[in-house]
Amino acid sequence: MNTQEHRIELTYASDHVVVRVNDTVVATSSRALVLTETNCPPRYYLPQEDVKMDLLRSTTTTSHCPYKGDAVYWSVDTGEAPVEDVVWSYPEPFAQVEQIRGGSPSGPRSRV
Repeated sequence: MNTQEHRIELTYASDHVVVRVNDTVVATSSRALVLTETNCPPRYYLPQEDVKMDLLRSTTTTSHCPYKGDAVYWSVDTGEAPVEDVVWSYPEPFAQVEQIRGGSPSGPRSRV
């Protein structure tokens, strides 16, 4: 997706991706997408079936991105204090980024 001021690119990650919150592995995937967006750090979107959903707890947090759509959030329970709103996805993304539908990206408080 390109506009004069904003750009989003989606590519497949060339490596196997492991996402950790604290020291807990919450996802592993060889099918991750890398979303690169103007003025944002790259995000890895993993298919939900590659995420340990039993470690996630849905929250009431939502957000809207004018380029991707409406996002819903989850917190991760690693056995320590929960890490709030660290995982999100776009259940109904805009057509230009349809590939991220339902995918769960790694957030700023997780390690890839």
